[in-house]
Amino acid sequence: ASPLGLVGTHFIPACLDHGIPETTAASMLGAMGVCNMIGTLASGWLSDRFDGRILLCWFYASRGASLVFLPYALDIQGPWGIVIFGLFYGLDWIATVPPTVKLATASFGIKQSNIVYGWIVVIHQVGSAAAAYGAGLLRTYTGDYTSSFWIAGALCAAAAIMVLNVGRKKPSAARPALVEAG
Repeated sequence: ASPLGLVGTHFIPACLDHGIPETTAASMLGAMGVCNMIGTLASGWLSDRFDGRILLCWFYASRGASLVFLPYALDIQGPWGIVIFGLFYGLDWIATVPPTVKLATASFGIKQSNIVYGWIVVIHQVGSAAAAYGAGLLRTYTGDYTSSFWIAGALCAAAAIMVLNVGRKKPSAARPALVEAG
């Protein structure tokens, strides 16, 4: 609900709403792409060394914090607000992919991980479409994007908490042993 559908679609219009020139906003979006490459490569390296749940928790929490900060960043005089947002958000943009692939493989096995990750991508696209449409509706009815960014930030915070339980086995209740009648 946050990367492509919301930021990829509505970042430049949100900047325009705050008097930030289109070329500045588009340049920042491009710079976020460069940061994205760095963040994703670093995420792959980290995913080989650390628990994917912890990484995803950090990535979702920092993405959510960036989105909550964005309405304030847009109001900061000069480009520094969106530069700070772009740096943190860009490093995190697609950084969730390596630990997600690792968790899918660990949770469902190597044979099922491809189809599971395929479904994750499908659901991601549904979320992107809903975020793009929903943010547009909220912008139309409220006159700005603030609530859209805050909702996405809250969804990221929820994801940060929920991801900590991915792949954890629930303790099963003790089952009484069956005694064969002899």
